Amino acid sequence: MKKLSRRARIATGGAVLAAVAAGTFGTVSANASSPASTGAAPVASVKGGGTVTSTHLSIDAATKGAQAALDAAEKENQKVTVAVVDRNGNTLVTLRGDGAGPQSYESAERKAYTAVSWNAPTSELAKRLAQTPNLKDIPGTLFLAGGAPVDVKGAPVAAIGVAGAPSGDLDEKFAAAGVAALGH
Repeated sequence: MKKLSRRARIATGGAVLAAVAAGTFGTVSANASSPASTGAAPVASVKGGGTVTSTHLSIDAATKGAQAALDAAEKENQKVTVAVVDRNGNTLVTLRGDGAGPQSYESAERKAYTAVSWNAPTSELAKRLAQTPNLKDIPGTLFLAGGAPVDVKGAPVAAIGVAGAPSGDLDEKFAAAGVAALGH
């Protein structure tokens, strides 16, 4: 019998290992999709108030609010970006107006995140920095005017952030126009 070179033995061993791994993966994948075997833990139903229901802004409403904010800015010839985030601070919609600066994208998202986190306009939150300067150290926040919360019955469900106008007051005016379009 002919002796294989070291290179051939390594290549053959690698091929065998790959085949075994593929077979094992296929078996594990098949088992993961198979019905639970007998003796598995039963599925439990939560009863007696163990859950919480929350209200969320629909994607259609988020788009409507974002477009209203962008339209308000464009009426005043301002080049801005508008971001709408949900209650958890996740971005639902971002509209970057023609000519908006590259920094405006992230700033709009961070202003919206900040507004929903405290259920307050970011202009008000910026004033709080005088008493609590370490607020600005919270990741993802931006304490500049331009973010407005959207609430239902006093509870935040979303926020609109606008960035790119020459002043935060203008950014916040446009964000408020987006909130107003939602009827809140």
